[in-house]
Amino acid sequence: MSTTQNPSPDQTALIEDIDRALLALSPLKRQLLEALREPGSAASLSKRLDLPRQKLGYHLRALEAAGLVRLVEEKRRRGFTERVLVAVAEAFVIDPALLGGGEVAAQDRYAADHLVAAAGTIVREVTRMRSAAEAKGQRLLTLTIESDVGFEKPQDFETFSQELAEVIASVAARYAPAAGKRGYHLMLGAHPAVANTKSKPIN
Repeated sequence: MSTTQNPSPDQTALIEDIDRALLALSPLKRQLLEALREPGSAASLSKRLDLPRQKLGYHLRALEAAGLVRLVEEKRRRGFTERVLVAVAEAFVIDPALLGGGEVAAQDRYAADHLVAAAGTIVREVTRMRSAAEAKGQRLLTLTIESDVGFEKPQDFETFSQELAEVIASVAARYAPAAGKRGYHLMLGAHPAVANTKSKPIN
């Protein structure tokens, strides 16, 4: 019997190529990745999911080849070797760049395309940094501020944006990047509120 160390999955993993993304999005493979948050084998999953062990073995090999699951241990059973696997992460984040769009040429404050591109960059970079921090046993220090606001007319939105930009610029000037400082990237965005959702209030 051979056993690997640290069988517990990471919290998040970034999927950056289309083949792995399509594999992870397959309904059955998504089900397997969910089940393999805890170690399991084709035999144990067959009982849980009520599916043939041979069929599950094929899909598990594909997930292992793609680096989405990893071997935990091998157990000798009657006539075969049971391979116990675990997902490499509790959650998988697909790089938004895989969905197309590319770079936004103009940094228009009011352009939805720019907001989407900036949000995609945050997803990609924060997921990468979080994985790197977890590998070192460290915590990634981040900040999230959410609030709900309302405007009676379009001009109110522009006025609010200008006032907010002035306040942020004033505060940011006191914390300008410099040698010896840990740099941070600040991004604020606003979009129409989605029904039945509510942001966390600002303390």
